[in-house]
Amino acid sequence: MPKYFIYCRKSSEAEDRQILSIESQINELKQLAEQLNLSVIEVLTEAKSAKEPGRPVFNEMVKQIYRGEAQGVLSWKLDRLARNPVDGGSIIWAIKQHGIKIITPTQTFSHEEDNTILMYIEFGMAQKYIDDLSRNVKRGIKTKLEKGWYPTHAPVGYLNITSKITGEKTISKDPERFHLLRKMWDLMLKGVYTPPQILDIVNHDWGFKTLRKRKLGGKHLSRSGIYRLFTNSFYYGWFEYPKGSDQWYHGVHEPIITEGEYDRVQVLLGRKGNPRAQKHTFSFTGLIRCGECVASITAEEKLQIICSECRFKFSSRNREQCPKCNILIEKMENPTRLHYIYYHCTKRKDPSCSQRAIEVKKLEKQIKNYLLRVQISENFKEWAIKELRETHEKEMQGRNAIVQSQQKSYKDCLRRLDNLVTLKTSPENTDGSLLSDEEYSRQRMALQKEKARLEEIFNDPGHRVDKCLELSEKTFEFACYAKNWFSKGGVQTKREILTAIGSNLTLKDKKVIFKAVKPFFILEKFTSGQSGENGRLEPGIEGLNKRQTETFASVSPTLRGYRDDVRTFSPQMIHRLRIIVNEVWQFFKTSDRDMYIPNFINTDGNKEDGDVVE
Repeated sequence: MPKYFIYCRKSSEAEDRQILSIESQINELKQLAEQLNLSVIEVLTEAKSAKEPGRPVFNEMVKQIYRGEAQGVLSWKLDRLARNPVDGGSIIWAIKQHGIKIITPTQTFSHEEDNTILMYIEFGMAQKYIDDLSRNVKRGIKTKLEKGWYPTHAPVGYLNITSKITGEKTISKDPERFHLLRKMWDLMLKGVYTPPQILDIVNHDWGFKTLRKRKLGGKHLSRSGIYRLFTNSFYYGWFEYPKGSDQWYHGVHEPIITEGEYDRVQVLLGRKGNPRAQKHTFSFTGLIRCGECVASITAEEKLQIICSECRFKFSSRNREQCPKCNILIEKMENPTRLHYIYYHCTKRKDPSCSQRAIEVKKLEKQIKNYLLRVQISENFKEWAIKELRETHEKEMQGRNAIVQSQQKSYKDCLRRLDNLVTLKTSPENTDGSLLSDEEYSRQRMALQKEKARLEEIFNDPGHRVDKCLELSEKTFEFACYAKNWFSKGGVQTKREILTAIGSNLTLKDKKVIFKAVKPFFILEKFTSGQSGENGRLEPGIEGLNKRQTETFASVSPTLRGYRDDVRTFSPQMIHRLRIIVNEVWQFFKTSDRDMYIPNFINTDGNKEDGDVVE
């Protein structure tokens, strides 16, 4: 009688969440062996992922098959045997060279059946599934890192939260342990307690226990745990991911301590060399991609010194003296210090990418030039906001009629629901002749959906219109002052301004290509004279004479400047300006998502970093 192995595998990873347990697989395959009258010589089980070669139980089974100790394998599905081309190839080779059979509950694969081509397809699909899963996971982790969320289990004092509506995973403070963690840091900051002493207080006096999870937690804090806690930069707002990569991210979670408090604890622990978040913060990293290979654009800082003695230029990072004449930097008389920041492609996707670096000053000049293209005068800004508020007032006044209509619809919906129930429960409908169960369920579901929709509208009266007004006003406020804010602002200000302009910014041949979000695209279109309605507003050639310049300035809100009064504009120009305002208003009115616009306090053109509303 032919002898067969039963092979069952289940991984704890995401790929196997819908697969039967090993015990269930064994039961099903034993029943299959009895039905087919097959002799089972051994039941092999393994709890290991098949994404990569190297499963010991599987490899030993293949060796035994090659030695002729069995004539086939019973498995629940082909992807239980292999999810990578190496293991899949070994199974197919065993069929071709040793004549074995692979039997599943739905199909038998053998050389006689001549269906090994189907195995190629199924193994390929299993490998494709793993590849797609890997890409999706990496993309999800990258997105979380860019947003400032720690992409793995939150440390003690925090909770991983999954939104029931969007499914997005975030981190929030643990209401039961967050304040106790703060007290632990306070004890350590006093400088009179050692970590073991704090551990004894926490476990015995406070009765502290870690968060209970499915397989872990619910225990007292360990000795190694207290040291990990006091050396974890996550508690002051920074984290490294992955560990040991020297890639640091600023988290958006609520920190327990400040950076200064963290530094003091490290000194008390004698860990001055403890890995720290890098202090190099650049304005535009993570916001621009390479126009050639689509990799991210990163920044590099160069600090150099020209020796005052031998005039030799060298990098000053981690150096204390000139490498040529060996004079100490601190003893040089007025050495020339140079500071450069270059932005360039990371070349992670294509090491042979030909794009060269661009100095930050040239990059910022291009951004300023673009901000100038969407800039509007202060008078136009004030006039536009006045127009927006008048439009908002008209829509709110007209809303009364809409609300009355909605209330009528809502009452009608309730009445129809009542009538439907009355008809269903009436004595004449005992046999379902007037209204069957299926028809009742269908009509009731439709009416309940309409009722829920109308209730949602009632619960948010006027909010959408108010939000539309707020975002529209911010758009014109931003367009008016963004260039000044960018010129005078620091790292965070410049970063927020570039974020607001739009996504999909690319850098190619040392030139930034802007794909602005629609509100700024609208302003750019009109201020550059590309509306196409009444010809160009901007001259097609350079070198205008004085008369031509005055004519052009009379229709361009950008060139008219801050001192002009919108009331002096021609009717044609007023009509154009109203088109701009209306297009911006309609965009926010119909858009299903909020656009990011920095909420700066000052609007006098003197924006500083400290004025950002978090």
